[in-house]
Amino acid sequence: MPVETRAEPTQRTTATPGRSVLALAVLLAIVAVLWWSVGFLADPAAFDRVVAGLLRFVGADGSAAAIEQRGLTPVSRKLGSAAVALVVGVGGVWALFVAANRAIDATFGLRTREKIRPWLFVGPGIGLIFLYLLLPMLGTIYRSFTDNDGGFTLSHYQFALTDPSMLLAFRNNVLWLVFGTTGSVLIGVGFAALVDRVKREALAKSFIFLPLSISFVGASVIWRFVYSWQPEGQPQTGLINAIITGFGFEPVPILSLSPLNTFALIVVMIWLQTGFAMVIFSAAIKSVPSEVIEAARLDGAGEFVVFLRIILPMIRGTILTVATAIFIAILKVFDIVWVMGRGGNFDTEVVATRMFKEMFQFQNFGRASALAVLLLLVVIPVMVVNIRNMNRQGVGA
Repeated sequence: MPVETRAEPTQRTTATPGRSVLALAVLLAIVAVLWWSVGFLADPAAFDRVVAGLLRFVGADGSAAAIEQRGLTPVSRKLGSAAVALVVGVGGVWALFVAANRAIDATFGLRTREKIRPWLFVGPGIGLIFLYLLLPMLGTIYRSFTDNDGGFTLSHYQFALTDPSMLLAFRNNVLWLVFGTTGSVLIGVGFAALVDRVKREALAKSFIFLPLSISFVGASVIWRFVYSWQPEGQPQTGLINAIITGFGFEPVPILSLSPLNTFALIVVMIWLQTGFAMVIFSAAIKSVPSEVIEAARLDGAGEFVVFLRIILPMIRGTILTVATAIFIAILKVFDIVWVMGRGGNFDTEVVATRMFKEMFQFQNFGRASALAVLLLLVVIPVMVVNIRNMNRQGVGA
């Protein structure tokens, strides 16, 4: 007997004028609430009025009058604003996406909605990138070529490339990039190869990775104590100078001697970035096929030769990716130099600290913009190399 088959019905939402108007009305209402909440958060006294209104609604007129006269405490205002921001940032955005999704279903046909729907979710991200990254970048480039009167000028770039203080900052940046990146990668690779051979691998990795959880400012404060110096004859509170004087030598003002102080600051960055490099390299080493390593060992290759001739070439892409990530992080280094070098004094200044001074201390926005553009020009080829390396490895394919 023939078997009767029935096709399962596909659920489709039919666009009708009534549903479309209702969905659009809900969407516009949510947008209006979000717009109102932005104004609410921008008004310092808005939460005071809301609390006073609620108190009057429950009959506590005296408390409401007191709040209207004296206002809430700063802590209460901050907590109230944080609560509103949390509700709006999570619930409001979620409601906005749901309402917009339903408005698309109720307004457009199947083919059109499938074309529009991806832009619904990607669009806000693209808009924020355009608003907070691309537009400021274009404005910064434009400002770097204008003088105080709005006319075209190249004097900002001339200052950046010829002034002795800027040449010192560029020299320090080169030292940071060369020694900081190289040191972090080499020590990270070494630690990754060693911790894979210990019994308590997770514990060892935790100790090495721990500095990365400390902020740059916190690490700078810690290492200022390590490098602390007191005149000869006084008790040395710094670890390094305590060891130096313990061997009978004179204490060394590490953070005041150039270029020793720059290398001392680079050590802090290496200390912070080594854990990151170690974790990535450890995962890459574990992905190397064991058959290849065993074949090399059977051919008589020692451990060092296996690591140098087999493992390193096979994780070359990972090394390049980690190196570019650390390179970019070091290129914009600011916190360590500002805290430990006291704002870039004693010849420790880098481009980022000088850009901050030009922008906020000297109010020279053109020079600050030119320095920002120069940093951007250095980052772009590094990012291109990183993207090509990721494509070569098949990431994102």
